[in-house]
Amino acid sequence: MSTRSPAPSPSAKVPAALVGLLAGGAAGFLLTETVGAFSAFVLGRALDVAGTGALLAAFIAVPVICAVLGTVIAVRRAGRNRRSHNRGW
Repeated sequence: MSTRSPAPSPSAKVPAALVGLLAGGAAGFLLTETVGAFSAFVLGRALDVAGTGALLAAFIAVPVICAVLGTVIAVRRAGRNRRSHNRGW
């Protein structure tokens, strides 16, 4: 007899995935804005994303990567929390 609890349904993970996506994307956006503000105010040099394709790609990729990471982390935590509650811990 197995002591493992059944896996939570995918529909139970959807709210966690959405929250993780939004929180991760916001964190990534905040990170890029912080780098831009640091460059402008501390270093005295504004970042020109129009002149450099790599810099523009980085400013687009960082929020997207953070959003995906936030989604993955939230879904894993939601699954772990559901399993521990099913065991009665």
